[in-house]
Amino acid sequence: MALRKILTQGDEQLLKRSRKVEKFDARLHTLIDDMRETLENSGGVGLAAPQVGVLRRVVVLLDVNQEPEEMVELVNPEVVEQSGEQRIVEGCLSVPGVYGYVTRPTWARIRAQDRDGNWFEREGEGIVAQCFCHETEHLDGHLFTEKVEEYVDIEELQREDGEEGEPE
Repeated sequence: MALRKILTQGDEQLLKRSRKVEKFDARLHTLIDDMRETLENSGGVGLAAPQVGVLRRVVVLLDVNQEPEEMVELVNPEVVEQSGEQRIVEGCLSVPGVYGYVTRPTWARIRAQDRDGNWFEREGEGIVAQCFCHETEHLDGHLFTEKVEEYVDIEELQREDGEEGEPE
């Protein structure tokens, strides 16, 4: 496994639509393994292949609602159902230091394939539903900044909430 460089806003790769994965081979497994390691090293909760310069429909994310947290691998994911609404502070590994309020569903179901090509569905609430939507938008060349309703100063927000850490 290897750490991959996370591309940042301004890189044209982030604005391109990713291609469907059709080969479930060792090369795909290496990409997924590298993305897992990169995400674990980043402090984020989700990472899409375009963020590491690979235009394929692959996402890894942490299901923080599981105990212990579970790393989820999604190949060719699509959000198939969603409900509710939450206005939440969001950030992105590809837009470091920028945070803003976005509206996302409170619950979402995603359909995807695993690293071997088997189809499955998974549900998520709260930050996991948010992450499903955020990461699949990366696969279509979109950044969360397109959805920001109001930018926030994260340090000021943390002082008001009395919390440590950064929202992802």
